[in-house]
Amino acid sequence: MPAEIPDPNTVHPMPEHHRVVLLKPLVTDPRIQVGEYTYYDDPDNAELFEQRNVLYAYGPEKLVIGRYCALATGTRFIMAGANHPNVGVSTFPFTIFGGEWAERTLDILTGLSTRGDTIVGNDVWFGYGALVMPGVRIGDGAIIAAGSVVTSDVEPYTIVGGNPARPVKRRFDDAEIERLLRAAWWDWPVELVTEHVRTIMAGSPAQIEAVAAEHGLFTREDG
Repeated sequence: MPAEIPDPNTVHPMPEHHRVVLLKPLVTDPRIQVGEYTYYDDPDNAELFEQRNVLYAYGPEKLVIGRYCALATGTRFIMAGANHPNVGVSTFPFTIFGGEWAERTLDILTGLSTRGDTIVGNDVWFGYGALVMPGVRIGDGAIIAAGSVVTSDVEPYTIVGGNPARPVKRRFDDAEIERLLRAAWWDWPVELVTEHVRTIMAGSPAQIEAVAAEHGLFTREDG
């Protein structure tokens, strides 16, 4: 009997390991969008990712995470609601306490600028305790080292680390990255991903490109 393909709609894809959850079927907040097979690993209440790891989500800004991302324990996303006004003398958020304080200051809080949505691409690996600040965009295939504080955008297939996170190295050269972005293996049907899973894990960008070409799956043209 052939082995089964993991079900992307199961919260616990490995029933014997409740510390691992698939986020797409878990999250309920419409401002959090997660692609298939992206998982979070935490030995303590992994099911509470939405409450414990997406912080200060008071505004309309979204957190968008692509497919096949791996989030280690303690990966957190700070949303724009964490921002305090700093246009005057004090940064204290008087408005949130309501009453006359809110009546006198609501326009200050609602007028705060925002960096917008936080966007994470596909096949991104977050190390233990990574922290992502509001409005950051992280490209496909990036690696975020353990303990990193990501305050600015991360290019595709780039490894970053530190506080604030800085590029450590690129995983491939420009031509290879272009091949991978065009092939976009994460958008392939899961049956095709399964057929070529060894190549995806251990092959070269050229091999991934060849599979995409064979099946007419390039996402964009050159130029």
